[in-house]
Amino acid sequence: MADRYDPLSIESKWQQRWQEGDLYGTTDDDPREKHYALTMLPYTSGDLHIGHWYAMAPSDVVARWKRMQGFNVLFPMGFDAFGLPAENAAIQKGIHPREWTYANVERMRGQLQRMGAMFDWSREVVTCDPEYYRWNQWFFLRMLENDLAYRATAPANWCPNDQTVLANEQVVDGRCERCGAEVIKRDLEQWFFRTTRYADELLDHSGIDWPQPVITMQRNWIGRSEGVEASFAISEGESPTLESGEIRCFTTRIDTIYGATFMVLAPEHPLVSTLTAPERRDEVEAYVEQSRKQTEIERLSTEREKTGVFIGSHCLNRLSGESIPIYVGDYVLASYGTGAVMGVPAHDERDFVFARKYGLPIRVVIAPEGWDELPPQEAHTGAGTMVNSGRFDGLSSTEGWRAIADEIEERSWGKRTVTYRLRDWLISRQRYWGTPIPIIYCKDHGPVPVPDADLPVVLPDDAEFKPTGESPLARHEGFVNVLCPRCGKASRRETDTMDTFMDSNWYFMRYIDPHNAEQPFSSALARQWLPVDQYTGGAEHAVMHLLYARFFARVVRDLGLVEFDEPFKHLFNQGQILGPDGQRMSKSRGNVVAPDDQVDKWGADCFRAYLMFLGPWDAGGPFDISGITGIWRWINRLWTVVLDEPRYGEMPGEDRKTLRHETHQTIKEVTDDLAGFRFNTMLARLMEFTTYLTRVKESGGAVDRESWSQARTAAVLLIAPALPHLAEELWERIGGTYSVHQQSWPTYDAALAASDRVTLVVQVNGKVRDRLEVSADVSEDEARALALASDGVKQQLNGTEVQRVIYVPGRLVNIVTKRSV
Repeated sequence: MADRYDPLSIESKWQQRWQEGDLYGTTDDDPREKHYALTMLPYTSGDLHIGHWYAMAPSDVVARWKRMQGFNVLFPMGFDAFGLPAENAAIQKGIHPREWTYANVERMRGQLQRMGAMFDWSREVVTCDPEYYRWNQWFFLRMLENDLAYRATAPANWCPNDQTVLANEQVVDGRCERCGAEVIKRDLEQWFFRTTRYADELLDHSGIDWPQPVITMQRNWIGRSEGVEASFAISEGESPTLESGEIRCFTTRIDTIYGATFMVLAPEHPLVSTLTAPERRDEVEAYVEQSRKQTEIERLSTEREKTGVFIGSHCLNRLSGESIPIYVGDYVLASYGTGAVMGVPAHDERDFVFARKYGLPIRVVIAPEGWDELPPQEAHTGAGTMVNSGRFDGLSSTEGWRAIADEIEERSWGKRTVTYRLRDWLISRQRYWGTPIPIIYCKDHGPVPVPDADLPVVLPDDAEFKPTGESPLARHEGFVNVLCPRCGKASRRETDTMDTFMDSNWYFMRYIDPHNAEQPFSSALARQWLPVDQYTGGAEHAVMHLLYARFFARVVRDLGLVEFDEPFKHLFNQGQILGPDGQRMSKSRGNVVAPDDQVDKWGADCFRAYLMFLGPWDAGGPFDISGITGIWRWINRLWTVVLDEPRYGEMPGEDRKTLRHETHQTIKEVTDDLAGFRFNTMLARLMEFTTYLTRVKESGGAVDRESWSQARTAAVLLIAPALPHLAEELWERIGGTYSVHQQSWPTYDAALAASDRVTLVVQVNGKVRDRLEVSADVSEDEARALALASDGVKQQLNGTEVQRVIYVPGRLVNIVTKRSV
């Protein structure tokens, strides 16, 4: 009899041996085909929670499987270490962000190692290390040289009490989280990356295998729109003249321009202050100020009432000759299109609501089929025939679109153009714990790049953290006061730091060459390892990290460092693990469950398997630890059936054939499930195989030694990716050479794996009425006869005439009755 399964001693034993022998270190000179497997690096919040395990353990399973398939697998790990929580800890607990962060890294590294994953720790990247963020600064300077980084005015959150800029996270319900003062917007010079230069490239996902929802989210975020930029003449009175200037607005529905009955400007539009009439100024300025306190998401919400204020001026619709009033409205954004929208209430739902509210005319210019010429009760946003549109009447809206666009271009009143919802990336953050932006401000030369030889610009260790909201860098004279690299005069260093998404832009590139002190990474190693073959992580990163990484890959390509366009060939998004309250598990919600206690009780392998058995990996689900007992019982049954020998002898031929069939079929199904990331069904099949082997052994009958050895060996190899410690221990005990994780993945004989029996689903009019176990080589005639003779079918037909029978070989019989046709 085998001794009892003791997961803690077994796991400690093998983790130590793996580490001492550097089992999972990946070399660059391995002749095997490469496979770069990557899971998203965690933020250094202090403790891993179950959500981390849920994302990382299955990723480890696939990486291990690819290694056993013969690939040279790179599976690195690091830490996303910059961010505001570290500064908050410094203020609240009196701990320096660096000390807090590195203590968290140490703890999280230990937790990850207990997971038993095959991470190559020699390639670890910690993004707050100066040797890492030095290259953030180097990339910034290269982008500045190539007009991909620039400085411009942008609104920032401003606390008038603390006299400081606040991060979005520091604003709670419109107020400063520290002092409670109402936050306002203040225009500041800030740094941007020119993401819009790559907008069209980023819309092309043809070269990658990604989930469709992520692709759709990115395309919607980029928001490419083809339309016309048209000009309206402006003046301060109701009778505008063409000499007084113009408002340019972008529209995708230029065919509706004759229906424009008002103009709406974004509160940030520069013409608002110029065109506002004196008697309207107080109301307009109050409205603009109020709108600047709201986020863009709040302003664009479809559930929010649309508001606006008449500014006392009009503009001229050049095609119709009509003078229309100008409003300022917070639902228009200065960053999209031109920051001006022509209001066409009869053909835009948002404009229709606005016109109703303010008593503005609603004129139909695109008539739907059967139009009764009565005032519309809702906006018609589809196609139709042009009416009330001068000489364009009678044209289809499609023809009218082209004709009006042609006329506008011929008269130089505008042009066809393409616009994007995507904005350039504002990277400036007014905080300490981030990559310092390598710029020095000289009174004579303006913004001057820090020379490469002076990189990295290092964060000072002796910064003071006070609850004022002001960045400690701005108060640190030793950091701020420097000499200009060009003229040597006294100057000031930039005190903003970079958005932390800069760190995750390229961390996967640094993994391939993490200790290179001369360049971000070797181009030769980039050709060898990049792009990433399989990336796993949460879909919540679809339009931030994943989009920025795609942008940055193209930047690095154009700098000549890499030869690819897309950073991640294949992407798989796991679902979200839910806390006890049914909400997504996160520290901010206070519903996280730490894995440590469960690992202490059940072992890492059992806990890994439990998480994978919850359901489809891409679906996620609620955390309920009660289900782990079933996994525990299975592991113990597996332990026993592998280590306890059966009674060997001559086995009946049919039984031996069944044993070999079950072995090869299990290999096939587990292999297929791993290829499809179906970890729950993979484990279910392994459980079925364990039950079968147990039944064979406990039957007391003679068992063929060779067939049993093949089955037992296959079982241990098949569990190796999911239960790495248990597999290693069992492999050693059955006489395998170290290590099980260096063995080849078992192969199957298709003939042996094929079942001689199949389950035939029987339907009547598309609804399942029976399931029949039949021979795998059943003929169509036999399948039809068996289906029609089924009790479930007879009861359902009840004399109804059969119109036809649809047969899918080996899978389905669908009986269609005359009544349903």
